[in-house]
Amino acid sequence: MDPIIDTIVRIKNGYMASRQTVEVPYSHFREEILKKLKKHRFIAEYAVEGDIKKNVIVTLIYKQKIPAFTDLKIYSKPGTRHYIKANEIRPVLGGYGYSFLTTPKGVMTHVEAKKAKLGGELLFAIW
Repeated sequence: MDPIIDTIVRIKNGYMASRQTVEVPYSHFREEILKKLKKHRFIAEYAVEGDIKKNVIVTLIYKQKIPAFTDLKIYSKPGTRHYIKANEIRPVLGGYGYSFLTTPKGVMTHVEAKKAKLGGELLFAIW
């Protein structure tokens, strides 16, 4: 299973179960995704724990008992990668959501990638 899909689905399932925290295995790539999710207020906080086997504890955020995001769409999967050019990047739900891409300059949202005129692998969209 793809680690990014696993991370996002764990967070979504945590929201659907009304949990306060979710535990995710650590990787540098997952941490980059979590930084972007925190920046755009989809999660409250995350903390790396452990020395040999690291895990990330993700604290979820609710607005009046409503989850910070309601749904997501996964584009790239292990058998099917979805690449887009900079001029093919479109807003998510008329600007209410974000899509996340891996670009040559790291993980970016669709807004950052369009501004930098970079394309890449379209991972998922979240709203």
